[in-house]
Amino acid sequence: MDDVMGSGGIFVRRALESEWDALVGVDAVAGGGDVGRRAAIARWCEEGSVLVAEDASGLVGYCVLEYTFFDQGFVTMLMVAPSARGRGVGRRLLDAAAASCTTPKLFTSTNVSNQPMQRLLHRAGWTPVGLLHGLDDGDPELFYRCPQPTTRTVGAEKV
Repeated sequence: MDDVMGSGGIFVRRALESEWDALVGVDAVAGGGDVGRRAAIARWCEEGSVLVAEDASGLVGYCVLEYTFFDQGFVTMLMVAPSARGRGVGRRLLDAAAASCTTPKLFTSTNVSNQPMQRLLHRAGWTPVGLLHGLDDGDPELFYRCPQPTTRTVGAEKV
């Protein structure tokens, strides 16, 4: 996928390996000092798994698309800078992940406590497909599936 301007002047593109440090500033967990998250962001950028959203002010969000979930696409992480929330950044990133996914199915998950992510997934047409207890004590993980390929183009647009 080429750099594409979306609503609100938001561009989505593949992250550069060198941008991992800038993404730490977008990620509240990594920015708060979580060493494991910082290392994960660096690894994801090195692997080429990161899509970034940016506007005139710079990077405003990112998502990670991997293929380690039963050999299907999986949005491992979706993060929008607190200052950019409510502007469609998350939706643009989800749509870009779906457009660039090279497998017939695309999944993601979120904690039951993460109501904003659940609302985003619902608005984007993702379907709840399961619930898993035991990852985070007292906060089960909800799994979602992206709409079927008949409503999205699989692998046609490379990011």
